[in-house]
Amino acid sequence: MSLATVNSRALLGFEAPAVHVEVQLANGLPSFTLVGLADTEVKEARERVRAALQQSGFAFPHNKRVTVSLAPADLPKESGRFDLPIALGILAASGLLDPERLAAAEFAGELSLAGELRPVRGALALALAVRRAAAGSAAPPRQLVLPCPSARTAAQVPGLDVRGARNLADVVAALLPGDAAVPLPPARPWPPQLALPGPDLRDVKGQAGAKRALEIAAAGAHSLLLVGPPGTGKSMLAQRLPGLLPPLDDDEALAAAALQGLSSSAIDAAATGQRPFRSPHHTASAVALVGGGSPPRPGEISLAHGGLLFLDETPEFPRAALEALREPLETGRITISRAARQASFPARFQLVAAMNPCPCGWLGAGTAGQRACRCTPDAVARYQGRLSGPLLDRIDLQVEVLAARPADLLAAPAGEASAVVAARVAAARQRAVQRQGQPNGQLGPGDIDEHCVLQEAATHFLRQAADRLGWSGRRLHRAMKVARTIADLADAPQVGVSHVAEALQLQRVLAG
Repeated sequence: MSLATVNSRALLGFEAPAVHVEVQLANGLPSFTLVGLADTEVKEARERVRAALQQSGFAFPHNKRVTVSLAPADLPKESGRFDLPIALGILAASGLLDPERLAAAEFAGELSLAGELRPVRGALALALAVRRAAAGSAAPPRQLVLPCPSARTAAQVPGLDVRGARNLADVVAALLPGDAAVPLPPARPWPPQLALPGPDLRDVKGQAGAKRALEIAAAGAHSLLLVGPPGTGKSMLAQRLPGLLPPLDDDEALAAAALQGLSSSAIDAAATGQRPFRSPHHTASAVALVGGGSPPRPGEISLAHGGLLFLDETPEFPRAALEALREPLETGRITISRAARQASFPARFQLVAAMNPCPCGWLGAGTAGQRACRCTPDAVARYQGRLSGPLLDRIDLQVEVLAARPADLLAAPAGEASAVVAARVAAARQRAVQRQGQPNGQLGPGDIDEHCVLQEAATHFLRQAADRLGWSGRRLHRAMKVARTIADLADAPQVGVSHVAEALQLQRVLAG
């Protein structure tokens, strides 16, 4: 009886827990048994591994009882990522591979019938998990062996020894005993993608108030709601917000790219430092927004992690989909619970929502020479009520985008370029990060009293306004964070009355 163990990893949400692929060759009735809570895709590895071994020139133990155990047994396993570890385990149990070289590495890869290696989903998540595991121990991180395209993606994680292989024979050659081994070459990361220039803020004429709100939202990572008639520039403004944001740091870029790689079987996009911008259609379901499925996959809020989630025509989204955004807006994380499993994904996104003020869209546009609204007050209230009070309470800025006369638009000069505004945003955000380690929009309740210090007159002014408007404690805290961002843009050490007054002007366009 022979036994071998190969190190690999599964995918469970954003995590990649360790899996030990144990292979036993024993005398008895010839069979191939695979256990360990494996999905159908994993169980089908029996046929892929058998054919790949034979086509690569290795003997399959037809006269043996082959038992493969994927431990831990209670961890769900899916996809073909365990093909390569199972094939290596069979060869190691047959005595063909060096046990020390095998134990010093982790393997993942899907095998074709000809023995070629195909890319696996979530290569960056695997590499990040290997680095985290090594950080908690004194031992260096294990070598990570993946198919070539996946290895180039995983090589973006610094401090790892990542090797890429084209086929099963290459991996076996690197694990042979003694001097017969032919090491795999180190994987080279994909070259950085050049970020294409996005739309410029100077294209938006007029709308000084909305552009100021855009600058505040970018400086403090605040959520934003734009309300106005059709054609006033709500979508134009939202599409120009990414150009105002500072680039992602290395860890944020790796996390964003890893989440992109979890969403499909495609190769993970190279980390470029460019913040994600997701704009789902208003027919998207709650599962499409927050994630789900079996196995659970990240939704739009996780794919927008570190970047922007733009919801155009927000009241047209299903009510359940909008209400599912409440907890992630607060916590920056989404946990998907199903009967058989649970998965957690990061979801620290910046929400930008746009909507018309009424069903016909023309409420408040008549003064600009456009058509007048004919909606009844009840119809307007029902339409605006599609955004619930608890959801509105979690949106930092609510801004009215006014309709402008065509003559005024033609005569309006070009505004500031995105690069000019982005420089002010970067300076304000740097002040916040130096003070508290994060943007103002991400401050927790315990941090507000320490970092959002108001002058005495500003405190009195804000208390009176909150009492008159009937604000909740959450809304009060959000107004304080917005005022702190306005003070950072002005390079003011404390929040004054003028900062609070401007923050109040950016609140409560809709009744919440």
